Amino acid sequence: MLHAIAALFILQLIGEVLVQWLGLPVPGPLVGMLLLLAGLVAWGRVPEALRDTTGGLLQHLMLLFIPAVTGVMMHFGRVSQEWLPFLAAGVGGAAITLVVTAFTLRWMLRITKSSGR
Repeated sequence: MLHAIAALFILQLIGEVLVQWLGLPVPGPLVGMLLLLAGLVAWGRVPEALRDTTGGLLQHLMLLFIPAVTGVMMHFGRVSQEWLPFLAAGVGGAAITLVVTAFTLRWMLRITKSSGR
């Protein structure tokens, strides 16, 4: 478990360094996550320790949203003044996520069906 968490943090750090070094307009953790994806694709499988550790993190994912919600509530005055763009971003983001998830599921089911798994 410690190796898996260390690997996640190291990839996040590498992502942050690359973003700063290359001046990329994306968050460092996103670059680290893409590096993790590339490594897992190259490896061909997910190591058991990483699967177990990330499964545990995903079970408690809601706890990671508490700081974001607190930050929004700290600026509630501004949110109340600009509620329409805030609402549109929330609804639009949820709709886009739903559509992309549905298309990804369809694609994965088609691939799984054609490969005979």
